[in-house]
Amino acid sequence: MEYAPEDLTSRERYKVLTGFVLPRPIAWVTTIGPTGVVNAAPFSFFNVFCEDPPLCMFAANPRPDGRVKDTVVNIQRTGEFVVNLADEPLARAMHDSSGDFPPEVGEPDYLGLKLAPSTKVAVPRLADAPWAMECKTWKTIDVNGNRQLIMGEGIHFHIRDELWDAASMRVNMDRYHPVGRMFADRYCRTDDRIVFPPAEGTPAA
Repeated sequence: MEYAPEDLTSRERYKVLTGFVLPRPIAWVTTIGPTGVVNAAPFSFFNVFCEDPPLCMFAANPRPDGRVKDTVVNIQRTGEFVVNLADEPLARAMHDSSGDFPPEVGEPDYLGLKLAPSTKVAVPRLADAPWAMECKTWKTIDVNGNRQLIMGEGIHFHIRDELWDAASMRVNMDRYHPVGRMFADRYCRTDDRIVFPPAEGTPAA
């Protein structure tokens, strides 16, 4: 089966991409509005893609009625945000924060999520997140006037203590249970894992 993108509607292209490119990590982005309201919204068109400097990127489309999302408005105003990751205990709250909340209602407050001050940005982080990265906007790219690619430079990391071995610089995978986005309202757990031996290339002739 084959498709040319130009033969599909935007919605159909979205379904092809999100139906097969999975599981996807989820950026649970906190921002702060002009009146101090803290916004938290999940984005699954997301990943990290560089370590020097630490860069991440997520894509934000408009709301169904065409309004720009609060996350984008807040980042455009302040140039700051925090990427929080969700694990299984936080998964339902993360999903619920994707609802249509007006700008004057902060998702963390509405959902009873605890906030903690960040170290280098004014935007709070989610206190119970297993991992969070404070970010300054590195670059934004407008895609056809209807989607923003927001790239952030990570300037400070927060890690839940029991998840990290500072001596070996390794995550304790027995204690870390992140969730991934599938499609529509479907998510996945990540505890069914496969370990392979180191790959070996063909010896040089």
